[in-house]
Amino acid sequence: MPEPEVLYSDIKFIRPEGNANVATSSAAETTYSEVKILNTRGPAELPGSKQPAASDRRSGVTTERVALLALSVLLAAALITLGLGFYQHTQTKKSLQELQVKHDAKILSATLQTPKGVEPGQCPPVNNEQCPRCKDAWEQHGGRSYFFYSAALPWNESRKRCRELGGDLVVINSEEEQRFLLSRLKDIMDHPEDKFWIGLTDSEKEAEWRWVDNTPPAPSLTFWLEDEPDNWNREDPDGEDCVRMGETTFYEDLKTWVDKSCKSPHKSICEKPV
Repeated sequence: MPEPEVLYSDIKFIRPEGNANVATSSAAETTYSEVKILNTRGPAELPGSKQPAASDRRSGVTTERVALLALSVLLAAALITLGLGFYQHTQTKKSLQELQVKHDAKILSATLQTPKGVEPGQCPPVNNEQCPRCKDAWEQHGGRSYFFYSAALPWNESRKRCRELGGDLVVINSEEEQRFLLSRLKDIMDHPEDKFWIGLTDSEKEAEWRWVDNTPPAPSLTFWLEDEPDNWNREDPDGEDCVRMGETTFYEDLKTWVDKSCKSPHKSICEKPV
């Protein structure tokens, strides 16, 4: 507890002149007195000092609480906004992944049915160019489907293309089928040498002809052109082990098969079940 303060004050009393009852000296007498005043008030109660009122203190505390509450609300709102943004991002990413999976499944399904980069029912490109008769697509006849592939390729490559399309080089099993094919070739051949590969070869053993399904042609169902096959080797020392067909001028007797070097580029006839 602070000690009481002591204030000192000098008070001077002057006796007035002319008082007959009091003996005076020639000069007015002056009396000095010393007075002590004790100040028992604390420093906070000194004159000129001002203490904050209780209401002011409460007001300051209330303002701080309001500011803290507002800051807490803003922080909570920011956290909620971030949470919603993260949730939306997660949902969007999930949706995109589901769409990608569906898209990949469609691509895989199409790939299993057709060559890469080819729409179903169309022929694959050759030398980065789409073959000109893709619009013809597969034609149905007699329980079979035929595709007249108009890209000129070697026999092995032509067979590969047919298999990529889900079929193989054509196997001719009847006179009626031979007649149908010739009637179609007459419409699409551009010149006399514009021949088409069929699925007949003796590449495994010379003069032992077999279809691509490994069956031999029936003797009554062979349609060799006159003097064919001849295994001519002037063009290719390996001889002629693959068969092409097609005529633009005459085919009444249906005999239009010719053996040719398998390395020669020709169009082809693909076949598959309906």
